[in-house]
Amino acid sequence: MNQDTNRETQNIGCRLCPRNCNVDRSGEKTGYCGMTNEIYAARAALHMWEEPCISGERGSGAVFFTGCQLRCVFCQNAQIAAGQAGKKISVERLAEIFIELQEKHANNINLVTPTHYVPQIIKALDIAKKNGLVIPIVYNTSSYENLETLKMLDGYVDVYLPDLKYVSGIYSKKYSNAADYFKKASTAIGEMYRQCQLPIFYERADDLVRRGIVEEGIMKRGVIVRHLLLPGLIKDSKEVIQYLYETYHDDVYVSIMNQYTPLPHVKAYPELNRTITEAEYDEVVDYAVDLGINHGFIQEEGTQKDSFIPEFDYEGI
Repeated sequence: MNQDTNRETQNIGCRLCPRNCNVDRSGEKTGYCGMTNEIYAARAALHMWEEPCISGERGSGAVFFTGCQLRCVFCQNAQIAAGQAGKKISVERLAEIFIELQEKHANNINLVTPTHYVPQIIKALDIAKKNGLVIPIVYNTSSYENLETLKMLDGYVDVYLPDLKYVSGIYSKKYSNAADYFKKASTAIGEMYRQCQLPIFYERADDLVRRGIVEEGIMKRGVIVRHLLLPGLIKDSKEVIQYLYETYHDDVYVSIMNQYTPLPHVKAYPELNRTITEAEYDEVVDYAVDLGINHGFIQEEGTQKDSFIPEFDYEGI
């Protein structure tokens, strides 16, 4: 997308996400995401808790952006999603942060909840690449994306790390105020796959591995779709897994997550105010195995605790 189109997207009316709120975010007005065009971020640090081929041993260079276009009632990062934490930074500072994470031996740059800042992120990546940024770019998203926004990222993103939260529009409306979530998310994942295609991993002979910049086994290109199990939604979880397998087979990786942690703000939804049971998780994992999924990730017990939720203390910002 050319600069004139970028300017139109940002300043006349924001339509970066499916909310299409058409708000001029160039001043003090905010979109559904809760943010203006000023970049706010709450943490930029080595993150050890992503999938093994994202974090590796040294960590993923995660940049947690403030604001969110989905705003799920059970959000595990509610503090930043609701705009309650974050420090304003310039495009130039964001580019510096990318380089600093690479210098800290991050295996990649992990853009967490980045949708509402895509035009600014592209500018920062252009600057950082001119200054030596060579590690992969990971786009970590809820998948509630507009196709046009994702097309802007073609050639910039190496690995897509999207969620697929629901198939049911009843659940997506109730818990994310997005009855059209599955339609938008499935279309978005299709575009991500079009851009990245089959998964590729760094091998010992790769230049960045030989130079010690990236670890062997880190994903170089591809799509990993995450699904976070929610209490009582096991039937819908199976439908998510079935859709992914029937659509992509083993061309994408599927990450089945049991780390849902009920935080204080979920008490208004008592059905969500508990963790996933071992039996529920095993049922969904067994279903995935029976379908024939070979390329996937599962989590061990002990992930359902606050220690897996980062401190948004402005480290690295």
